[in-house]
Amino acid sequence: MNRCALRLAVCLAALLLFAAPAHAYDQPAVNLGFTSFLDGGPPAGPGFYFTEYLQYYRATTLKDLPVPSPKVEAFVSLNQLIYQSDQPVLFDGKWGLDVILPIVHLESRPIPNSGTGIGDLLVGPYLQWDPIMGDQGPLFMHRLELQTIYPTGKYDREKALNPGSNHFSFNPYWAGTLFLGPQASTSFRLHYLWNDRNSRPNVPPPESGEALRHTQAGQAVHANFAADYEVLPRQLRLGINGYWLRQISDSKVNGESVSGRERVFAIGPGALYSFSPQTHLFANIYVETAVRNRPEGERYVLRLVHRF
Repeated sequence: MNRCALRLAVCLAALLLFAAPAHAYDQPAVNLGFTSFLDGGPPAGPGFYFTEYLQYYRATTLKDLPVPSPKVEAFVSLNQLIYQSDQPVLFDGKWGLDVILPIVHLESRPIPNSGTGIGDLLVGPYLQWDPIMGDQGPLFMHRLELQTIYPTGKYDREKALNPGSNHFSFNPYWAGTLFLGPQASTSFRLHYLWNDRNSRPNVPPPESGEALRHTQAGQAVHANFAADYEVLPRQLRLGINGYWLRQISDSKVNGESVSGRERVFAIGPGALYSFSPQTHLFANIYVETAVRNRPEGERYVLRLVHRF
């Protein structure tokens, strides 16, 4: 099979959150830039939280692929429900549960896509530790989540871009916020990513030789990071935010390794406006650079968090 054609058929796999096939140029879409400031803990303590994320992504470059005049646009809505308990269960960490259901709309050329549909369901049990306190307030707060992504979304093996991935992923993370004083803080979220096999890959079969039976995206690490300063007390924070991803093992086709490990780095401005202690609006912009074997573009995110 022509190698360029094979990679082109799956080249946009890493573009969206929770929308991807598996192959070289194929990392499933994960949390790249959806979280930023004060990520180490919930903004208002124990209880139920609802979060609505709106993302627009646009790419006109497919790095390391000779594709003439590509264009990809993605509109993503993430609907998240979180329960944070007040009950310690392990090493004083308080248990919680994170559930996310995406809705994805795709537009692309010349890559065929399956349009609009429900994405893959994310479920993540976690432990949240109380802030470590100092004389002037909190010093550090952090959380550990065992995040899992299930292949429940819309999937058409005839299309290269789909809201669903058709494979399970394990994507645990550690998130923390370090307070640098009463007004300033820096935050991180560090993920490890493991992908199961896709037994119905949405790429064409080889023109000759062994048929394509299954594919498996390689392992990866990725992170979000942010630094902010409180401009208006308890109301407005401004700063910078970014994300980074690096694939650390080869993807596989029929169990055989293929080349094309992915990487990306992005950075941009961000803001957090607090309407009240219960309701908060995040706005983040990211411009990607240092990209290999994946789309290169810009990402715009709005995130509304409300505690009931």
